[in-house]
Amino acid sequence: MKCPFCATDDDRVIDSRLAEDGAAIRRRRECGHCSQRYTTYERVEETALFVVKRSGDREPFDREKLLRGVRAAVKNRGIEEEALVSLVISVEETMRVLNRDVQSEEVGLATLEALRALDEVAFLRFASVYRGYDDAQDFAREIRNLEKTTAPKTRR
Repeated sequence: MKCPFCATDDDRVIDSRLAEDGAAIRRRRECGHCSQRYTTYERVEETALFVVKRSGDREPFDREKLLRGVRAAVKNRGIEEEALVSLVISVEETMRVLNRDVQSEEVGLATLEALRALDEVAFLRFASVYRGYDDAQDFAREIRNLEKTTAPKTRR
């Protein structure tokens, strides 16, 4: 590591600690030449995640693009922004675990499953765009599928 003060690469580590909730290591260093102290951070370099579109085009995974789609699905549903960000991060992590380029369909299906658990109306909204519903019959079929997989609501 080059000293930011004198540019020599003769330093020693004085202290190391976890930082950023374990995502980085903070190191205090001292230059062997000028005795100045400075801090460096060591992080894992994430490999880029690519999505293969239906057209065959390959583009980098865009967390913000997915978040915009999810926000549109939950509009006026009273769902906290933190829940949406968490959902998108969860989908991204699920895709990263595959350790390869992912199909846009895989991203869409993972998002649908996460939305189903979060809010059924948001799930239907997202599904209507993602699956390209043409008429009310498509919605009715999806609602029947939802009713089969969810427990009945209790009356108060």
